[in-house]
Amino acid sequence: MKKLMFILLIALFFGLKSNAQDYNTGIGLRGGWGTGLTIKHFLNGKAAVEGILDTQWRGLSITGLYEIHNRAFDVDRLNWYYGIGGHIGFWDGQYYRDYKNDTNYTVIGIDGILGLEYNFKEIPFNLGIDWKPVFNLTSSSGFYGDGGAISIRYIF
Repeated sequence: MKKLMFILLIALFFGLKSNAQDYNTGIGLRGGWGTGLTIKHFLNGKAAVEGILDTQWRGLSITGLYEIHNRAFDVDRLNWYYGIGGHIGFWDGQYYRDYKNDTNYTVIGIDGILGLEYNFKEIPFNLGIDWKPVFNLTSSSGFYGDGGAISIRYIF
């Protein structure tokens, strides 16, 4: 099931036409409160979808986000963005936060994102920083505002 969802998400990203100003699609690495992969694809000049696959607590989390991008501080190639989405995660309880037990967690929740990214003109890369708070609906339910990361993507 997880493989099918991931394949469908990738197909969605590559199958849609984009008219983004600086790039259409970016694939890269994300490091912060979870380390993993990120892929962002623009649906039009301002709207994008982003998929994040990250690992933490000896587990795996898959996140899908819908984002709106706008020019930041009237600086060319610098954008700020915000969005909403959801996640599903699977973690080993022996390593999950401060709970330290034998329970394995399956967590489903709602994500927000607020970020800033710069698209380099000379090289096909961008650099972004974001804050990604979550609200878990199952297992370890509640609000967690400690998510965030720095991402570097190859853009095309």
